[in-house]
Amino acid sequence: MLLVKIQQAAKDWDGETLFKDVSFDIREGERLALFGRNGAGKTTLLHCITGRTALDEGQIQRLLPIEQWGWLDQQPEKPHNQSLLDTVLSSSYPERYKLRQELEDCMRRMGADKESNTQELATYSLLLERYTACDGYEWERGAELALRQLQLGPELWTQPYASLSGGQKTKAQLAALLLKEPKLLLLDEPTNHLDSASLLWLEEWVVSYKGTIVYVSHDRMFIDRTATAVIELNREGAKRYEGGYSDYRRAKDVELRTLEAKHKKQEQEREKLLESIRMYAQWFQQAHKAAGQNDFLRSKSKKNVSRLHAKESALQRLEAERVKMPREDAQLHMRLEAESFEAAQLIRMEGVSFAYEGHEALLKQFNLNVGRGERIAVIGPNGAGKSTLAKLAIGSLNPSEGTVIRHPHAQIGYFEQELGRLDTDTTLLDSLLELPGMTQSHARTILACFLFRKEEVFKRIGDLSMGEKCRVAFLRLFFGKCNLLVLDEPTNYLDIDTRERVEEALGQYQGTVLLVTHDRYLTKKLATSLVVMEGGDQPLVFDGTFEEYEASQRVRAMSAEQLQREYERDRLKLRLAQLMGMERLQSEEEDRSLMQEIRSVKLELEHLDQ
Repeated sequence: MLLVKIQQAAKDWDGETLFKDVSFDIREGERLALFGRNGAGKTTLLHCITGRTALDEGQIQRLLPIEQWGWLDQQPEKPHNQSLLDTVLSSSYPERYKLRQELEDCMRRMGADKESNTQELATYSLLLERYTACDGYEWERGAELALRQLQLGPELWTQPYASLSGGQKTKAQLAALLLKEPKLLLLDEPTNHLDSASLLWLEEWVVSYKGTIVYVSHDRMFIDRTATAVIELNREGAKRYEGGYSDYRRAKDVELRTLEAKHKKQEQEREKLLESIRMYAQWFQQAHKAAGQNDFLRSKSKKNVSRLHAKESALQRLEAERVKMPREDAQLHMRLEAESFEAAQLIRMEGVSFAYEGHEALLKQFNLNVGRGERIAVIGPNGAGKSTLAKLAIGSLNPSEGTVIRHPHAQIGYFEQELGRLDTDTTLLDSLLELPGMTQSHARTILACFLFRKEEVFKRIGDLSMGEKCRVAFLRLFFGKCNLLVLDEPTNYLDIDTRERVEEALGQYQGTVLLVTHDRYLTKKLATSLVVMEGGDQPLVFDGTFEEYEASQRVRAMSAEQLQREYERDRLKLRLAQLMGMERLQSEEEDRSLMQEIRSVKLELEHLDQ
């Protein structure tokens, strides 16, 4: 069933084209990932789809009543004085929430006036009847259940929404959507600020949701695990790719290779046609000059004109059908160099304990060795102490117990997620010109490699977006030539293309990396070992990759019955592979027996998978 039809949509912003010629359908049951670089207009397009922003061109047909829609905004506007629970209730059903407020106001008036009049009692009875009729109390219980599902306990329900963390605000919006259960959901960066446990819950919820979901996300693993199709958005239009992010990347690679091959073939054909045209034109000129008034020779020269025109027509057709290579967006060009380091260890933590004043200890008697060439990822939920561990490693925090020993030749480059160490008052160009021996030409070349071009180099660092500030922080690491990088959420605020360039640079980096991140794709690609911080428990040092850790967690979560089922499934698959690989026997009876066993094993496997 078709829910929304977008046709030839176009939108400009400040005189520049965000997108144009965007056409695609949203069908019932789909999970569409809206994908594109920062500034491609993804959020604007979501607002256009909901009708909150008008298109400049094109049209959007909404075939589902807007009352059955729901959306989660990247930066929602909520009342500053409203509590978490009230925010969830008012966001899900505003009219029902208004009725609840009227009922509570009436109850307060009756409580203040010990001799309530008959009119007040009648009003209360009427409001209570209406509230009960619309299942108001069940609705409140549903809101509390949704908040508990998202690990937002009763201790937070009365807190002002404005005082919550970014992750808690995202969860509050999700709780309101859980309560409303709209048929069409539009989610703008739902994975922002969520920890690993919340991300896994969100993935399962998105996959099992009964309605339709369109979302924007920079989390590639989330797209891989949830999307049924990816809609790529750029200035020239939109294109649909079936499957998740990995499917999209493979399709794009095939598409690019096909275009390159076709473009090369057409260029070769074009050169041949141009050469033929030059040759026939030259022959005609020579024949025409030699013919003089000789009618036979003049007639012969005209044949060259006909051939010339035929080749020119062929060239025109080729130009009309010519394959244009896609215009590549500017990409980050970053290389991180490390000074040589001979020692086996850069940092050693021995019996380290740490607690902020008035809070429980984040670390107790913790030990960690950071060896040369290691790539350690620190993972865990928000508030577990991951950033604290990074600050203890670089020495900006001191442990309350234990010691942190840094090798005297360890040169540490630190990237912090708050980006507070940047000099916000200086311009990009001036920040480089302060370096010894730096020329303006060289500074501009380096800034261009980090996607700062032309007039952008005169921007104040304080006026940059968070994504631009991230690039400035990497620019500082570029000059550091450090042999140890301590990176706290380095890919936050970056689009996927830039994240992949950062991954490539870190993958080629010869030094040691201690990485704090929620980016599971980055962790999967880079980490050789993990520090898992769950909050309240002793951190686990896991000597293996992220995939190995996830596999171990799945096994731990399985019951004895599930483990037995997995063992039986593996045994049957092995037996089936053995039977399928056997050569057919000579006797007809033995052959029938083999086929019967194959069918029997397949049936057992089907039964296990049910």
